[in-house]
Amino acid sequence: MGSHIGQPQHTHFMITYTTSKTTAELEGILQLQKANLARGLTHEEIQNQGFVTVHHSYDQLTQLNDIEQHLIAKDGDQVIGYLLAMTAASKHDLPILIPMFEAFDDIDYLGKKISAYHYLVVGQVCIGKEYRGQGILDQCYAAYKEFFGSKYDFAITEIARNNPRSLNAHKRIGFVEIHTYTDPEGTEWAVVVWDWGKGL
Repeated sequence: MGSHIGQPQHTHFMITYTTSKTTAELEGILQLQKANLARGLTHEEIQNQGFVTVHHSYDQLTQLNDIEQHLIAKDGDQVIGYLLAMTAASKHDLPILIPMFEAFDDIDYLGKKISAYHYLVVGQVCIGKEYRGQGILDQCYAAYKEFFGSKYDFAITEIARNNPRSLNAHKRIGFVEIHTYTDPEGTEWAVVVWDWGKGL
């Protein structure tokens, strides 16, 4: 059995971590997203498994990917996990995200507004159901930092309070909560930062 450096020690499959470059990879992200949208899940699944909120079109995903490629985990040719990468340049491409970017303009972090930093937004995180609990999210984030850590000050994202699985996973990886707010629909969001340069 050959081993692949830097991959998790699983003997039954080989996961690779890369950035999305092909149409098939982008379509793989969308398929996984569709399977994990909150509206398609039961209350129990939402509590225990986590969920994703925003649905992207292929064109939107491609627009984002043209600025900064998304991080994907693949088992063979199948996309089984992803971390979307978004920059402030995408603010107006996805209207649903404008409130998030506007919130960043008002949040202080280490004495400066978030908007004063060069940051990368983790646009969405998802690991396929049958691949959870195997350390793949941690590996995805390690690869994300490897690809983007020298280019950006930190990764930032917001996680719904009613998604405890995701909140706990991000804290484990190193994200720190710096702000909370409630959107017009009444959902409470935690804004979390994973600082790549300040040793936090």
